[in-house]
Amino acid sequence: MKDFKKYKAVTPGLRNRLDATSQTQAIEPEKRLKKILAKHSGRNVTGRVTVRHQGGRQKRFFRVIDYKRDKRDIKARVASIEYDPNRSANIALLYYKDGEKRYIIAPRGLKIDKEVEAGEKADLKIGNALPLKKIPLGMAIHNLEISPGRGGQLVRGAGGSATIRSKEKGMAIVKLPSGELRRVSLKAYATLGQIGNIHLKDVSLGKAGRKRLKGIRPSVRGVAMHPGAHPHGGGEGRSGIGMPSPKSPWGKRTLGKKTRKRKKYSNKYIVRDRRK
Repeated sequence: MKDFKKYKAVTPGLRNRLDATSQTQAIEPEKRLKKILAKHSGRNVTGRVTVRHQGGRQKRFFRVIDYKRDKRDIKARVASIEYDPNRSANIALLYYKDGEKRYIIAPRGLKIDKEVEAGEKADLKIGNALPLKKIPLGMAIHNLEISPGRGGQLVRGAGGSATIRSKEKGMAIVKLPSGELRRVSLKAYATLGQIGNIHLKDVSLGKAGRKRLKGIRPSVRGVAMHPGAHPHGGGEGRSGIGMPSPKSPWGKRTLGKKTRKRKKYSNKYIVRDRRK
């Protein structure tokens, strides 16, 4: 089903938007699977701004997503595929045969009334969750666990998918969407298929107001500030930054500086860095 449609841009908001026919939006999210999502506007527990340019977004409810897929060997029917304002991917509402309801990230090609299942004996179908030892090489996967039993932490964004390159000594070498090759335990669970909503990257927000509704506030260039507010500020007219390397508002050099810890515990699991 085509989920991206170009409209004639008679208004700024009509520039390249997603066609809602790709999802069956429920009137309201499942009541027991939604929570109040508090606004923090980039502030920490002491009230200080730790992330700039955030605030003023619309009110949203948080949908509780089942990343663990720990309801094993019980089939569930896909009741609806819904929009989630908190993530780039759509979500699917599952009705299990014992009456329980859960949300999962909706993979591409998952249809309403299809059945999905999690467990070692599950079929190799889109939406089913299996351990890596049961998934063949080269098959698209998402919602991948780093530590078995902890729940999926990798490959959860719209259009994302990973593939298993090889298996050896209880570990699988997985290629992530970034290009990184990483070792993951064969006991770790992953869901089959590519995540849907692949045309999200083609959507233009169209107007500044949509950015504000998403909670993203304007960002002012450092060179437009006075020298007391930013190291790039000051000068007569358009003067440039006036230094060999750009700096953060707090005077720290930013060009080429590595932010990952050199002795991070998980470095030993990385076979090939994503930048190579």
